[in-house]
Amino acid sequence: MDEKKIEEELKKIWDETPISHTDDVKEASWDDFHFKAFPPKKQKQKFGVWRYVAAAAVLIFVLIGTGIYFNRGPVVQNIELASNVIENTTSKIKTVFLPDSSKVELSPNSKIRYANNFETNRKIEIEGEGYFKVKKDKNHPFQVFCDETTTTVLGTSFTVKSNEQSEVSVSLYEGSVQMSIENQDKKWILVPGETFTYGKNNTALVSEFNRFTDFDNAKLIDVSAYIKENYGYKMTLPQEYCNQKITVRINKKEDLKIIVQLISEMYNLNFEINEELKEVTFQ
Repeated sequence: MDEKKIEEELKKIWDETPISHTDDVKEASWDDFHFKAFPPKKQKQKFGVWRYVAAAAVLIFVLIGTGIYFNRGPVVQNIELASNVIENTTSKIKTVFLPDSSKVELSPNSKIRYANNFETNRKIEIEGEGYFKVKKDKNHPFQVFCDETTTTVLGTSFTVKSNEQSEVSVSLYEGSVQMSIENQDKKWILVPGETFTYGKNNTALVSEFNRFTDFDNAKLIDVSAYIKENYGYKMTLPQEYCNQKITVRINKKEDLKIIVQLISEMYNLNFEINEELKEVTFQ
């Protein structure tokens, strides 16, 4: 392996720093290391490959000291996320807006952790269940760690759920995600309508699920009942519209406001959403 190739490989390893390190710190430390390991070539080097072996040994020693662990599969970080811990101790879904404007609907008895530099290093751990709607950022992939699994996305919506038997399931509603498992090289790419399940006997399974709710010539009041059950909002309609018929397909994780706007446009109605009372009023 030539010097340029070795330098590139060491740079890749160096970039896998713990979540608590900023990009500036990372770059400064690399510049210092690079100058010492790869000095300007004033004359032909006599040390050969052993200089690079020694440099790699120093690099690995430094990284182990910071808490990074290496394996043959994907790099898994010993992430220190205690700086921001959000737990849902209520009996209702808790909506959390992350520093990058991504949204998490955190289920009861669930918890998430992330570090202060989340906007540039979007890594988050979850215990329990959460529905993620991720803001797109091609320069900063969004990663969700749950037990041994890692979900990597750029911008999409999905649920992550773990149970007491350490079984993890990821269901994709929009976009695409890449799934990986600690100490395994294989990766799985999900498309909308697929669920990735990992846990029992350390096996991974991809299966399909129905991500839509269909209303076929149903009464508008039936949609009202659906919104109440799934979003917790009471929907009030003018009496003459309650038995109006509607045919529509709704993404099960669609934003409430989009559903309300759709009904408003279909029936030429105005609406108001009261967040405090959790009511949607059409008129």
